[in-house]
Amino acid sequence: MGRVTQVDMPLLCFMGAHMTKFIFFTGGVVSSVGKGVTAAALGRLLKARGIGVMAQKLDPYINVDPGTMSPYQHGEVFVTEDGAETDLDLGHYERFIDINLNQASNLTTGRVYAEVIARERRGDYLGGTIQVIPHITNEIKRNMILVAEKSGADVVLVEVGGTVGDIESLPFLEALRQMRSEVGRDNTLYVHVTFLPHIGGSDELKTKPTQHSVRELRSIGIQPDVIIARADHPIPDEHLAKISLFTDVPKEAVIPAVTAEVLYEVPLLLEETHLAETVMERLKLRQTTEPDLSEWREMIAEIRRPKPSICIGIVGKYVELHDAYMSVREALYHAGNANNRQVDIEWIHSGDLEKGKGWDRFDSLDGIIVPGGFGERGIEGKIMAARWARENRVPYLGLCLGMQVMCIELARTVLRSDEPNSTEFDRNTEHPVISLMPDQHELTDMGGTMRLGSYPCRLLPGTKAHAAYGRDLISERHRHRWEFNNAYRELLQDKGGLVLSGLSPNGRLVEIAELRDHPFMVGSQFHPEFKSRPNRPHPLFDGFLSAAVARQEARQAREAGAVGSDDPQAELVAAGNGRRK
Repeated sequence: MGRVTQVDMPLLCFMGAHMTKFIFFTGGVVSSVGKGVTAAALGRLLKARGIGVMAQKLDPYINVDPGTMSPYQHGEVFVTEDGAETDLDLGHYERFIDINLNQASNLTTGRVYAEVIARERRGDYLGGTIQVIPHITNEIKRNMILVAEKSGADVVLVEVGGTVGDIESLPFLEALRQMRSEVGRDNTLYVHVTFLPHIGGSDELKTKPTQHSVRELRSIGIQPDVIIARADHPIPDEHLAKISLFTDVPKEAVIPAVTAEVLYEVPLLLEETHLAETVMERLKLRQTTEPDLSEWREMIAEIRRPKPSICIGIVGKYVELHDAYMSVREALYHAGNANNRQVDIEWIHSGDLEKGKGWDRFDSLDGIIVPGGFGERGIEGKIMAARWARENRVPYLGLCLGMQVMCIELARTVLRSDEPNSTEFDRNTEHPVISLMPDQHELTDMGGTMRLGSYPCRLLPGTKAHAAYGRDLISERHRHRWEFNNAYRELLQDKGGLVLSGLSPNGRLVEIAELRDHPFMVGSQFHPEFKSRPNRPHPLFDGFLSAAVARQEARQAREAGAVGSDDPQAELVAAGNGRRK
């Protein structure tokens, strides 16, 4: 008998006695219909019932991962603890379910084909003809099983990107179809998320596109168990009954999901439809605890409660597509809720600042965030924004590249020269304040070769960073090639007032930098936004927004005549007063 490979029998020894359940999410009618939020919300409801939950996103594009894709094409790249560059939907999973995902949680067509071709080159297939079925579909199934095995979860939520009918998603849907026969009907559940368009002329919702989408799904062998009917208007009960009739899905499993005013309210809205109970019964899951969503309800009530607004500027180069900064935006909202403020974001294109445009928008800002990015375009505008925040004593939070431009700007001021720069933008700069990390010099591939994932950082007591975190040692997620050049430490500390408030444990890498004589000018080499949660804002965002509130209250008091405009400590006096007790 020939050699039997793992690929030949991917489910032969699956899970031993513990059989993980799989819930598969597909989308119909239009893309961006809300599959990710739906999956994340259901995950929250199952977790509240004592069910262990893990999540995975299957993306049909041929890129190995989104790490080399333009943010205009894909939105933000979400980085996991172990350094995976993933789809932004994984951010929804982490924020809603409050779990940490990993490399196995995002799978693309590119990764599948790369692995299968590598095995073929090694001779693992014993001279066989490599085909989509079974080799590609087996590799997809192997990766789904891998998530279950590594996590030991009771339920794995698996979302397939794109829309039913897309040619590139067919191998993934075929793999999903095969999973039912291989792990059993009681261990698989198919959720189809569709959209009901509204016809303005007749003021009615249409179910026909949903019927066609389910017909397409059934034509490849998948009968949905649950249909999530998305709409921007209330869905009449007769529409749900009609969908049930034409799709062979029980009426109680056709779930209305009207667009929510508050994103994080979706779990509560789905709880009212008894979706979780339907899923638990269908999969024969045993509830180990009564669901307690009281904290989540209190959070939503606090989000909805009218609050004073505060304007925060995000100065970036991809601001036309807000999804490019999704985690930054959500982290700001989380901190706003904790600091009794409704955050209004002013999206400012750094390229416009270089042309002298958009500076009038800075007058209303009480804080500035410069997020991450790559490439030379728009960099000078970000440096100009950092200078404006420093000179006007406006709270500033720099994220990754935002920390680097903060340091470049300070060096230019100290040296009275425009020469200081990053070797990313000027390889021959006389003053490389930011330089390529030593282990990056010989690399030629761009994808998956940066400093990625979680690394430890030791904080300096008495600094704003230490005050924000309240502890000495932290761990944060990174995604960068360039770092602060240690040759400029002494210069910027002695003459620029720079404080290196966070260093790697060996002291070699600068992780957090801040200005000594500034209400709040802090930059992190890492991306704190990835670890913020709606009910647990990230400490740096929390500290930043607290400083912004202090500035706002001091400014409003001056305008009201209660505080003299000549008081240089005004913005410090009110620090923290805006926080809701």
